Amino acid sequence: MQLSAALEQHIAVFGESGSGKTVLLSSFYGATQEPQYLKDSLFHVVADDIGQGSRLHRNYLGMKSSARVPAANHFAATSYAFSVKLKPGPDAEAGPNALRLVWHDYPGEWFEQDVSGPEEGQRRVDTFRSLVRSDVALLLVDAQRLLDNAGEEERYLKSLFANLKNGLLSLRDDLLDDGKPLVEFPRIWVLALSKSDLLPDLDVFAFRDLLIEKASDDIGLLREVIADMVEGRAALSVGEDFALLSSARFEAGRIELTDRVGLDLILPLAAMLPLERHIDWAESQQLPAQVAENLLGGITPVVDVLFKRLSGLPGPLGYFFGAAGPSLQLVAGMAGDALKEMNEKARAKGENLKATLTGFRLDLDRGEEQKIFLRSLR
Repeated sequence: MQLSAALEQHIAVFGESGSGKTVLLSSFYGATQEPQYLKDSLFHVVADDIGQGSRLHRNYLGMKSSARVPAANHFAATSYAFSVKLKPGPDAEAGPNALRLVWHDYPGEWFEQDVSGPEEGQRRVDTFRSLVRSDVALLLVDAQRLLDNAGEEERYLKSLFANLKNGLLSLRDDLLDDGKPLVEFPRIWVLALSKSDLLPDLDVFAFRDLLIEKASDDIGLLREVIADMVEGRAALSVGEDFALLSSARFEAGRIELTDRVGLDLILPLAAMLPLERHIDWAESQQLPAQVAENLLGGITPVVDVLFKRLSGLPGPLGYFFGAAGPSLQLVAGMAGDALKEMNEKARAKGENLKATLTGFRLDLDRGEEQKIFLRSLR
């Protein structure tokens, strides 16, 4: 098995219009261009499309220097590709030299209102087809809308989940070939509170409890619609992981971009959350072989980097359940002191890709400690 030049992960982001997706992405990218970040990080984040990178950086600088919030991109179905280019280390020639994150932004308007005609309808289908490669989907819950409906939050939440559910139902026939469920589809749907700075007393546990109290039935209906679209519905996590996100702290005439919440989790969520979840599903569930191969094949390069198991092994299922079985248990169970030791050794040896991936896993653990991220308990 030969490693590619880059490990590629896709993340799909869903949210109603005004939920803060443009600000979120601009803040995520702009912070990676700051001098201190460039100095301290093991990698550089580079926009593959120079024009997109310039626009996002300009948005960020406008917020930083002039408290100017970027305009929303109504009906703009855009994918943004970022290369996470590692700084040179002794292992630079031993494997992938970059990670690649593709952020798929799905227009909220397409879940809130009808398309204007056949052309836009086809564009909506094509856009959704482009994001089915994503392992992780972020579904944004707007803190401002929760505040607007304080005491009656279910009014907003029922609308949010119903719009997404009905939007998926309207796309179903166009996405499924001859009605056959999809093998490749986002299987981890994280519920994320955007603009969480507006609710500073709400930690991730309180956010979870609010959603369960006010909208558990609606989340369940959404889960059923998604489950009906995928092959191997046992390998699915919808509304079981939660996160808090804030692009900045907004004050009168000022935007404090250093007071961000959760944005450092975006890369770790895309790169490392599927690792543990896919291993667990493949080992504990009765899945069709094609689904298991798809799940495990996507994380093979990550396991290769962490444990240097490269070419000459059997096919995907044999690789994971035979030769790589013990390594999988180590990967799935990486935590605490053992994980920190692996990260420190990789840093000391200049194995920057291994250090980056183990660092991402530590970031997820740190997010849980800070009560801004909550993993599925299953």
